[in-house]
Amino acid sequence: MPSFDIVSEIDMHEVTNALDQAKRDLGNRWDFKNVDASFELDDKGITLAAEQEFQLEQMRDMLRMAFAKRNIDPRAISEDSDSRSGKLMKQHLVLRQGIETDMAKKIVKIIKDAKLKVQASIQGDKVRVTGKKRDDLQEAIALLRETELDLPLQFNNFRD
Repeated sequence: MPSFDIVSEIDMHEVTNALDQAKRDLGNRWDFKNVDASFELDDKGITLAAEQEFQLEQMRDMLRMAFAKRNIDPRAISEDSDSRSGKLMKQHLVLRQGIETDMAKKIVKIIKDAKLKVQASIQGDKVRVTGKKRDDLQEAIALLRETELDLPLQFNNFRD
């Protein structure tokens, strides 16, 4: 029985490359000369540090541009928290990987409401879709690509 998986993953190697590019851009910009500003990658996401709020906004734009050059969907990052420590403003951006249960339920509901001849089931942080015909599965993929979801989706493990 044909099937495929719906996942939301980020290539961490590309994230590292994009972050390195953003750091180079930060060093080359004249408006950041003699300014204490930095990008840091940790297990949960990326931390931006700068002296002013508008500098943080500029750094977010630099990071988004670097992500776009590396074909990383900007919906994969979400703003988490702002903090101020001494003279530095810090902002943490979370890298979103995997499909959360609420979003998985929403995806299953979209597929079921479309009355396609496929079955969708939640399996951990991914959704598996099975059907009798390959064409039905391709319709499900097309349906989800048209739907505006707040999460970048990839379709992999397609089996006949």
